[in-house]
Amino acid sequence: MKKIYKYLFLLSIIAMASSLTQAQTKGSPKALRHVVMFKFLDSATPEDVKKVEDAFAALSGKIKLIKDFEWGTNNSPENLNQGLTHCFFVTFSSDKDRDAYLVHPDHKAFVEILKPHLDKVTVVDYWAKK
Repeated sequence: MKKIYKYLFLLSIIAMASSLTQAQTKGSPKALRHVVMFKFLDSATPEDVKKVEDAFAALSGKIKLIKDFEWGTNNSPENLNQGLTHCFFVTFSSDKDRDAYLVHPDHKAFVEILKPHLDKVTVVDYWAKK
């Protein structure tokens, strides 16, 4: 039963991401979405979480490969988030750009800020379709 809920949760995230970004992609070149969801450790303070949020958001100004960036916190009444509280969308133009982002020194520095506070992460990448 847990697997079904996990599957439904991931499907709903992908569907939501697709519907939210369709307006952004109309008339635009293809877009690769990098969806990242976090669950923070219970020991993470609000200040720790804010530091991670700010560091992630700052990447779009540091790494030119990022075409778009947005994020938010879960507010779904369905309670299917499995403890994941934060969702980040990073948009790239190509697999090559995404791959270069993953090994970029600024991204690696962000991961080091994140690691002490992270309990769980889920990542889904997909090509936006209209």
